[in-house]
Amino acid sequence: MTVDVKLIKQLRDETAASIADCRKALEETKGDYEKALDWLKKHGIEKASEKQDRETSQGIIESYIHQNGKVGVLIEILCETDFVARTDDFKKLAHEVAMQVAAMNPKDVDSLLKQEYIRDSKVTIGELVKQTIGKLGENIVIKKLVRFEI
Repeated sequence: MTVDVKLIKQLRDETAASIADCRKALEETKGDYEKALDWLKKHGIEKASEKQDRETSQGIIESYIHQNGKVGVLIEILCETDFVARTDDFKKLAHEVAMQVAAMNPKDVDSLLKQEYIRDSKVTIGELVKQTIGKLGENIVIKKLVRFEI
Protein backbone atom coordinates (compact mmCIF):
# COMPACT_ATOMS: atom_id res chain seq x y z
CA MET A 1 0.00 0.00 0.00
CA THR A 2 1.26 3.46 -0.90
CA VAL A 3 1.05 5.92 1.96
CA ASP A 4 0.53 9.63 1.42
CA VAL A 5 3.69 11.50 2.39
CA LYS A 6 1.60 14.39 3.75
CA LEU A 7 -0.09 12.01 6.20
CA ILE A 8 3.30 10.68 7.32
CA LYS A 9 4.52 14.25 7.89
CA GLN A 10 1.33 15.20 9.77
CA LEU A 11 1.57 12.10 11.98
CA ARG A 12 5.26 12.74 12.66
CA ASP A 13 4.60 16.40 13.53
CA GLU A 14 1.84 15.42 15.95
CA THR A 15 3.57 12.49 17.65
CA ALA A 16 7.33 13.01 17.07
CA ALA A 17 7.51 9.30 16.22
CA SER A 18 10.09 8.20 13.66
CA ILE A 19 9.23 8.40 9.97
CA ALA A 20 9.50 4.62 9.73
CA ASP A 21 7.05 4.15 12.61
CA CYS A 22 4.63 6.68 11.11
CA ARG A 23 4.78 4.94 7.74
CA LYS A 24 4.27 1.52 9.34
CA ALA A 25 1.34 2.81 11.45
CA LEU A 26 -0.39 4.17 8.36
CA GLU A 27 0.30 0.98 6.40
CA GLU A 28 -1.01 -1.22 9.22
CA THR A 29 -4.19 0.87 9.51
CA LYS A 30 -4.72 1.22 5.73
CA GLY A 31 -4.23 5.00 5.87
CA ASP A 32 -6.70 5.66 8.70
CA TYR A 33 -5.13 8.59 10.57
CA GLU A 34 -6.97 8.12 13.90
CA LYS A 35 -6.23 4.39 13.98
CA ALA A 36 -2.59 5.17 13.13
CA LEU A 37 -2.41 7.48 16.19
CA ASP A 38 -3.72 4.64 18.37
CA TRP A 39 -1.29 2.19 16.74
CA LEU A 40 1.64 4.50 17.55
CA LYS A 41 0.55 4.85 21.19
CA LYS A 42 0.28 1.09 21.58
CA HIS A 43 3.58 0.56 19.78
CA GLY A 44 5.27 3.13 22.08
CA ILE A 45 4.00 1.31 25.17
CA GLU A 46 5.33 -1.99 23.78
CA LYS A 47 8.72 -0.36 23.15
CA ALA A 48 8.69 0.98 26.71
CA SER A 49 8.17 -2.46 28.23
CA GLU A 50 11.24 -3.73 26.34
CA LYS A 51 13.39 -0.98 27.91
CA GLN A 52 12.23 -1.15 31.54
CA ASP A 53 15.28 -3.11 32.75
CA ARG A 54 17.82 -0.65 31.36
CA GLU A 55 19.86 1.36 33.86
CA THR A 56 18.92 4.99 34.34
CA SER A 57 21.77 7.09 35.70
CA GLN A 58 21.15 10.49 34.07
CA GLY A 59 18.23 12.88 34.35
CA ILE A 60 17.04 16.09 35.95
CA ILE A 61 15.52 17.51 39.10
CA GLU A 62 12.37 19.41 38.19
CA SER A 63 10.74 21.99 40.45
CA TYR A 64 7.27 23.44 40.29
CA ILE A 65 5.75 26.14 42.47
CA HIS A 66 1.99 26.52 42.13
CA GLN A 67 0.86 30.05 41.27
CA ASN A 68 -0.44 30.72 44.76
CA GLY A 69 3.05 30.09 46.18
CA LYS A 70 1.75 27.69 48.81
CA VAL A 71 2.48 24.40 47.05
CA GLY A 72 5.89 23.35 45.77
CA VAL A 73 7.19 20.14 44.22
CA LEU A 74 10.58 18.61 43.51
CA ILE A 75 10.87 15.45 41.42
CA GLU A 76 13.86 13.39 40.38
CA ILE A 77 13.29 11.88 36.95
CA LEU A 78 15.95 9.68 35.36
CA CYS A 79 16.82 8.40 31.89
CA GLU A 80 19.72 6.53 30.32
CA THR A 81 21.75 9.37 28.77
CA ASP A 82 22.48 13.04 29.36
CA PHE A 83 21.54 13.68 25.72
CA VAL A 84 17.92 12.60 26.33
CA ALA A 85 17.81 14.41 29.68
CA ARG A 86 18.41 17.67 27.79
CA THR A 87 15.64 17.16 25.21
CA ASP A 88 12.49 19.26 25.25
CA ASP A 89 10.29 16.13 25.38
CA PHE A 90 12.03 14.88 28.53
CA LYS A 91 11.88 18.31 30.18
CA LYS A 92 8.19 18.62 29.27
CA LEU A 93 7.46 15.22 30.84
CA ALA A 94 9.27 16.26 34.02
CA HIS A 95 7.28 19.50 34.20
CA GLU A 96 3.95 17.73 33.60
CA VAL A 97 4.73 15.17 36.30
CA ALA A 98 5.68 17.92 38.76
CA MET A 99 2.39 19.72 38.07
CA GLN A 100 0.54 16.43 38.57
CA VAL A 101 2.17 15.98 41.97
CA ALA A 102 1.24 19.54 42.97
CA ALA A 103 -2.38 19.05 41.90
CA MET A 104 -3.06 15.49 43.07
CA ASN A 105 -0.71 14.99 46.06
CA PRO A 106 0.20 11.30 45.55
CA LYS A 107 1.65 9.55 48.60
CA ASP A 108 4.52 7.99 46.60
CA VAL A 109 5.80 7.26 43.08
CA ASP A 110 3.75 4.06 42.73
CA SER A 111 0.48 5.85 43.45
CA LEU A 112 1.53 8.70 41.14
CA LEU A 113 2.00 6.29 38.23
CA LYS A 114 -1.55 4.95 38.71
CA GLN A 115 -3.20 8.38 38.77
CA GLU A 116 -5.20 9.74 35.85
CA TYR A 117 -3.23 12.46 34.09
CA ILE A 118 -4.74 15.87 34.94
CA ARG A 119 -4.67 17.01 31.30
CA ASP A 120 -6.16 13.79 29.83
CA SER A 121 -8.17 11.46 32.04
CA LYS A 122 -7.90 8.65 29.46
CA VAL A 123 -4.17 8.35 30.25
CA THR A 124 -2.44 7.50 33.52
CA ILE A 125 0.89 9.05 34.48
CA GLY A 126 2.47 5.62 33.99
CA GLU A 127 1.15 5.52 30.42
CA LEU A 128 2.37 9.08 29.83
CA VAL A 129 5.86 8.00 30.90
CA LYS A 130 5.66 4.93 28.63
CA GLN A 131 4.59 7.09 25.68
CA THR A 132 7.62 9.29 26.25
CA ILE A 133 9.86 6.21 26.49
CA GLY A 134 8.49 5.08 23.13
CA LYS A 135 9.13 8.50 21.63
CA LEU A 136 12.66 9.01 23.04
CA GLY A 137 13.82 5.39 22.91
CA GLU A 138 15.24 5.28 26.43
CA ASN A 139 14.04 3.98 29.76
CA ILE A 140 12.62 6.70 32.03
CA VAL A 141 12.06 6.35 35.76
CA ILE A 142 10.47 8.74 38.24
CA LYS A 143 12.82 8.14 41.16
CA LYS A 144 11.64 10.52 43.92
CA LEU A 145 9.03 13.12 44.60
CA VAL A 146 8.60 15.65 47.39
CA ARG A 147 5.60 17.94 47.81
CA PHE A 148 5.58 20.91 50.15
CA GLU A 149 2.41 22.70 51.20
CA ILE A 150 1.71 25.61 53.52
